[in-house]
Amino acid sequence: MSGFGEAGDGFYSGGGYGDYGYDSGAGQQFPDQGFGQFDYSQGYASDNTGFMTPHQSPTSYGGAILTPDPTAAYVSHPASDSFDDEPPLMEELGINFDHIAQKTMAVLNPLKQADHTIMQDTDLAGPLVFCLAFGGSLMLAGKLQFGYIYGIGLVGCLAVYALLNLMSMTGVSAGITVSVLGYCLLPMVILSFSSIVLSLQGIIGIVLVCVAVVWCSLSASKLFVSALEMDHQQLLVAYPCALVYGVFALLTVF
Repeated sequence: MSGFGEAGDGFYSGGGYGDYGYDSGAGQQFPDQGFGQFDYSQGYASDNTGFMTPHQSPTSYGGAILTPDPTAAYVSHPASDSFDDEPPLMEELGINFDHIAQKTMAVLNPLKQADHTIMQDTDLAGPLVFCLAFGGSLMLAGKLQFGYIYGIGLVGCLAVYALLNLMSMTGVSAGITVSVLGYCLLPMVILSFSSIVLSLQGIIGIVLVCVAVVWCSLSASKLFVSALEMDHQQLLVAYPCALVYGVFALLTVF
């Protein structure tokens, strides 16, 4: 029994998981028959019987672990880091101050030939500002007419839009119609501001109203003719425009 115990102690002290156990009492080595060998490269364990059994330990995966590269998460492109080529914010919103200034000067000078390229821009920032200024000037004169301004403007834009599509060969978009009629409201805005200090129901007022209506209609017809290439048809276009601006003049006087 003492030899068996010594053999057991020798086995545990010699490492029973090796190829051989060591008997400290007998002084000799013997083959290890109790435990198999583990092949770390293949992930299989041998039971010394010629059969290979897969090792069930979760740490026996022999594949490679995918480690993400933190430098590859964001690839910097030289062109994306530069904001020099970015368009201005106002241009992205459709607001071009250069075109607004050119259209305003074209309205203020009805005898000057308008540029064909700027008339194709459906800019609505200027017309919105002029409509608000027109309503604000009437409100300063004691007339709250915002509903009439928007209603008459909508009906007038639809009527002029239908008429221009019937008259022109190429046709016109609704955006261009609203933009041109809105920009040409500028003389009427000047008239409405003058009504704050002047009475437009006398002779001077009638003259000013007629000048403002003719001014608006000539400017609008000039812009429409330039945009649609309607040669020798400016007077035909100016007549319906004069009717629309005449209604705005009535709001200003009365």
